[in-house]
Amino acid sequence: MKRKNILTLTTVTCVIIGAGTILFNLVTEAAMVTRIGQVESVPTSYQVSDRLEAALPEPEEESSRKVNYHVSMDSLNTGTPTDMDLTMEEAAKIGAEYLKNIFGLDLEGAFVYMMYYPGTETFPRAFWSGDVLFEKEQTPESTRWTYMIDAVTGELFNIGHGRQLDVNVPLEYNAALEKDYSIYAELAKKKMEECKLINSQVDRVEYNCQGYSGNDPTIAVNVIGENGEIVNMCFSRYDQTFLGLITDTSRRITESALDNLIGEVKSVDFQ
Repeated sequence: MKRKNILTLTTVTCVIIGAGTILFNLVTEAAMVTRIGQVESVPTSYQVSDRLEAALPEPEEESSRKVNYHVSMDSLNTGTPTDMDLTMEEAAKIGAEYLKNIFGLDLEGAFVYMMYYPGTETFPRAFWSGDVLFEKEQTPESTRWTYMIDAVTGELFNIGHGRQLDVNVPLEYNAALEKDYSIYAELAKKKMEECKLINSQVDRVEYNCQGYSGNDPTIAVNVIGENGEIVNMCFSRYDQTFLGLITDTSRRITESALDNLIGEVKSVDFQ
């Protein structure tokens, strides 16, 4: 049974990463963990970074207007934060800063639904995720912004924007884009310069994959820094809108966890 659960988790996670949809489907990802049920919690395997200040957005000036938004625990939430973790309100405030810095989003009047998760086999870091809407009801078709941050340090793991287009556009794979994705490479470089999400200059941008979120066709590219950091960025193939990103930290955590799971499956096969 344990082997079956590991294979299921590995397959589902690979599908999510392959489609590039982990960026803006955090609600689905969180619900997946809840529905699988057999996912094991594991100790959070990291030390709080001394570079915490560098990982967080710049604080707003005291003279800035206070933004009013509604924060509540998501009805699907099952986790309980520890004394070491950020509170729900603290995590929501950090998430709001990331949304402002990366998307330019003003949360005035927004509804923020938070979920807490301890470390799991597929992501051994405790995290808070936020689902941000400008309507009270959460529906699959709602326009939303989502994020996932470290539950202790507030470090960003991924952030994204999901929307429902009011036009019908092709969702199928575009072979030409794999050969020439220069427009998205330039957009990714520009966004990276604005957000400063890696600690070096950009070395190159590589094609990752294509997919879709709802009825919005997407393309993902990897922005690679001179220091080896990789940030996965996603854009709409319909109108080149920036839709989200996965940080280098998140990528390394996920890849390490999957390697461990695959290694465990292989050891079971040899027994």
